[in-house]
Amino acid sequence: MARAFLVVMDSVGIGGAPDASSFFNGDLPDLGANTLAHIAQACAAGKAEEGRSGVLSLPNLERLGLGAALRLASPIPFPGFDTAPKGRWGCAAEVSRGKDTPSGHWELAGLPVPWDWCFFPDTTPSFPADLSSYVAQAAGVDGILGDCHAPGTAIIERLGAEHMQTGKPIVYTSADSVMQIAAHEESFGLERLLDLCQTIAPRLHQMKVGRVIARPFVGSVQDGFTRTTNRRDFAIPLPSSVLTNWVQDAGRPVHAIGKIGDIFSMQGIDTLQKGDDATLMQHLAERVAKAIDGSLTFANFVEFDSIYGHRRDISGYARALEWFDTEIGKIITELREGDLLLLTADHGNDPSWPGTDHTREQVPVLVAGLGAGAVGEVAFADVAASIADHLGIMPEGPGRSFL
Repeated sequence: MARAFLVVMDSVGIGGAPDASSFFNGDLPDLGANTLAHIAQACAAGKAEEGRSGVLSLPNLERLGLGAALRLASPIPFPGFDTAPKGRWGCAAEVSRGKDTPSGHWELAGLPVPWDWCFFPDTTPSFPADLSSYVAQAAGVDGILGDCHAPGTAIIERLGAEHMQTGKPIVYTSADSVMQIAAHEESFGLERLLDLCQTIAPRLHQMKVGRVIARPFVGSVQDGFTRTTNRRDFAIPLPSSVLTNWVQDAGRPVHAIGKIGDIFSMQGIDTLQKGDDATLMQHLAERVAKAIDGSLTFANFVEFDSIYGHRRDISGYARALEWFDTEIGKIITELREGDLLLLTADHGNDPSWPGTDHTREQVPVLVAGLGAGAVGEVAFADVAASIADHLGIMPEGPGRSFL
């Protein structure tokens, strides 16, 4: 019986979203954003030399058809990626009105988001006064810090010391439908932070805010602050079943790696493994080695987005892509006959683009294990239908199999 591995390269967009002009970073539309192509251009121009050098080298992804998918999605000039595809390749466009994690992942799993998300304005304060008071009361303090749009690393650097002095949580948001709460694991307490986020999440979900995210950090004023891997997302419950449910309801095991468990509120998920991306790659390799026939493994590699995209770090993003390419190449060689490994993304986060937010882009669809050929231009939901088709399970969403 076949196995399936669905791997999301978080934010590795390839440009060309047909509705990009209606999505914005600040006052500027996302039209023209292209995460992968702009990184490749910067590398070729010698503008991404920190910790690496030269043209962007992704031989394993290129062999699967990454260059062909990029040209299909957005025919702009970029260097390299000329290898004839040995895998099945295409690009996918999203219909949900968002460029965020829940929208992308839900739709990849077969469920376009059926409502408009609530977003907080890019003002200070960002949150309604009654909501800020509710969060402070739930935290047992007399106020919050932040109350604005901000990158997570920057805001803990700016407010970490005051947070440790006052005990007030750092509460912030972004262009996504999200409330993020940062707190020190020791002075505030990790469990206290998780309890706070879990307590306030139902109220945010009623407002159609997609996620409340606990963002724990450690460190000191003298040595600086660092976010830990104990992040936890409290996502709004899904209104109907998705790929993970379809597989589990068919009596097959579903393994989640990374933040997949948080995104889907553990719906249809049997096991969950977390950690930094290097650890997650080890977990994926273990599942390829040991997962039973008929199983689904659903993985997310977040550091492209969280560490490099939002920080607009082109060199770092390029390093992460090259590391991922090397490691996923090893995993592909270990696939069994009949296995499917599908690589895709949930949105873009062009590190060359103005602002610090996600960018509205199409995403690659690269399939290892089923020979070569063009998939073409497909919908996000077609990914779920295709994996269900491969596993011999009836899909329930709007997608169509491209296998």
